[in-house]
Amino acid sequence: MADVRTVLVTVEKPDDVNVIVGQAHFIKTVDDLYAALAGSSPHLKFGIAFCEASGARLVRRAGNDDELVELATRNALNIAAGHCFVVFLREGFPVNVLNQIKLVPEVCQVFCASANPLAMVVVESELGRGVIGVIDGMSPLGIENDDDVAERRALLRRIGYAP
Repeated sequence: MADVRTVLVTVEKPDDVNVIVGQAHFIKTVDDLYAALAGSSPHLKFGIAFCEASGARLVRRAGNDDELVELATRNALNIAAGHCFVVFLREGFPVNVLNQIKLVPEVCQVFCASANPLAMVVVESELGRGVIGVIDGMSPLGIENDDDVAERRALLRRIGYAP
């Protein structure tokens, strides 16, 4: 049996940025994710990075915002799991692009989509690294009451997701 170790990789991100992390399987992933995101909204700002798992094994990158491309690239390199992709968004929410991302033919799975503090649980062996889980935000402190329900619904109306 090979030796493995578990590594917790904190995703570095500003508070005003959303992140999507997933797994795909082909060098063309970064270009297809770019097309999916660019076609979703003319206002969306994004950066993409993809950890190539064979060949040159480079972090491939693209996007329409240099800061977000650099942020995605740095985080993908820190996660360093084969075929992992990282997308950072501004001026839009994951809910607006998640289906387009899932429909990219080479996307295998999406691990998370979040604005919360985030850490990736990664396993490492002599072969490389793989994502085995995600820690997304903090643990619950209780159960919502009627006032909390009203506040949640008001928030959704303010940001345009409820009538």
